Amino acid sequence: MNKQISFKEAVTILILMLVMLGWGVIGFGLSPQIPVLTVIALLIFWLQIRGFEWEEVMKGISQGISTAIVPIFIFLLIGTLIAVWIQAGIIPSLMVLGFHMISSHFFVPSVFLVCSLVGLAIGSCFTTVSTVGIALFGMGSTLGINPALTAGAIISGAVFGDKMSPLSDSTNLASAVSETDLFDHIKNMMWSTIPAFIGSLLFFFFLGQSNKATSLAGIAAVESSLRQNFSVSFWAALPIILMFACAWKKVPAIQTLFANIFLSVAMIFVQNPGFKMKKLATLIESGYVSNSGNKTIDALLTRGGISSMMGTVSLIIMTLALGGILMHLGIIDSAMKPLVERLKKPGRLILTTIMAGIGINLFVGEQYLSVILPANAFKPAYKRIGLAPLALSRALEDGGSVINYLIPWGVAGSFVASALGVPVLDFLPFTMFSLLSPVFSILSGFTGIGLKWKQEKVA
Repeated sequence: MNKQISFKEAVTILILMLVMLGWGVIGFGLSPQIPVLTVIALLIFWLQIRGFEWEEVMKGISQGISTAIVPIFIFLLIGTLIAVWIQAGIIPSLMVLGFHMISSHFFVPSVFLVCSLVGLAIGSCFTTVSTVGIALFGMGSTLGINPALTAGAIISGAVFGDKMSPLSDSTNLASAVSETDLFDHIKNMMWSTIPAFIGSLLFFFFLGQSNKATSLAGIAAVESSLRQNFSVSFWAALPIILMFACAWKKVPAIQTLFANIFLSVAMIFVQNPGFKMKKLATLIESGYVSNSGNKTIDALLTRGGISSMMGTVSLIIMTLALGGILMHLGIIDSAMKPLVERLKKPGRLILTTIMAGIGINLFVGEQYLSVILPANAFKPAYKRIGLAPLALSRALEDGGSVINYLIPWGVAGSFVASALGVPVLDFLPFTMFSLLSPVFSILSGFTGIGLKWKQEKVA
C-alpha cells in the first residue's frame, strides 16, 4: 500500500480536522481537549487503515510531546509563582498601585493603564476583565461613557498585560511551541507590542476624556480590603526587580522562576513567622484561596498553584501530540509544501502566519489552537529562510491569542462579551490593542525592523 500522502489527501484531512474542532468548540461549546482527543483518535484509526506502522504513529506522538517537556515544567513553576506572589502580597500591591492611577477626567485611558498593570501582574486577561474590568465598567456607565469604548479599553489593557506577562498561559505557550526562551520571547514582542500600546493609549486619550466626576468609593473599598487582608508595601517590588534583573542578565526561565519563588517564600515567612510548612505545601499545590469577604478580590485572587495549570498542560500535550503525528507522517508537509515554497521572503511568511492564526480563530474559535496549529505548519518555513524562532513566536501571538477576543464565537470573545454585557461587534472597533498588534507585526516583517534572524544574537 502506498503510504505517501498526496496534497489533496493532506488538505482533506486538515479541513476535516478543522471542521471537527470548530464544530466541537463552537457548535457544542465543549472544552477544546475533547474535540482534540477525538480528532487524534480518528486520525490514528485512519492511519491504521492507510497502512502506517503503529511504531511510526507513536514516534510522531513522542516527537510532538518531547518539545514541551521543559515548557510544561515552566507552566508548573508559573502556577507556583502565582500562588506565592499572592500570599506574599506582590500581586495585591501591584493592584493597589494600579488603582491609584484611576482618574475621573481621563477615565478611559486610565482604565486602559490599570487593566494593563493588573493583567501584567496576574497574567490572565479573563480574570482581569471579569473582576477589575467589571468594576471599572460600572464606573464608566455612571460617567455616561459609551459602554463599547469602556469595554474596548478594559479588554485592550487586559490583553496587553496578559501578552507581556511571564505568568500568562498564552505567552508561555507561544514560547513553548516555537522553542524560544520565555524572556527572550517577551523582550522580542516589544517591537510590535510597544507601538500597539502607545497607539492604543493615544486613541483612548483622545476619545475618552470626560468633564464629569464620578465616585471612586468602589475602588477605595477594594483597596481598603486589599490592605486589610494582604501585606501591601514597597517591598513587593523586590521579586519584580529580581525578575527584570534575571531577564536583563539572560538567566534561563527555570532558574529565574525558582529564584523568584524562593524569594517570595522567604517574604511570606518574614511577614508571617507562624506560617506552617504544610500550609505552604498546600498553597503551592492547590493555589491561594482568598476569603477577604470582598467578592471582587476573592474572584481575582483565588488562583495559582500547580493544579491550576493542569488543564492547560493537558491541552498542550494533546495538541502537540496531534501536531507531532501530522508532522512526522508528512501530512502538514504535503499540504503546506506548495504554499511554503512560495514564501521565500520574511514579510510574506509573517503575513501568512498571522493570517493563518486569524483564520484558525475564525474557523475554530479557540485561542490556544490558533497558536499551536500555525506553529506546526510554518516552523519549517522559518528555518528554511533563516528566520529565528523568535520571529515565529511573535507572529503566533500577534495573529493568534490577541485576535480571539475579537471573534464573537471565539472562546475569549464570547467570555468577555458575557462578562461585560457588550456584544463583541460593538467593542471590536475600540479594542485597539488587538487590532494594532498584527499590523505592527506585519510591518516588522516587511521592513525588517525588529526582525530576528538565526545568526543574530538575541540582545
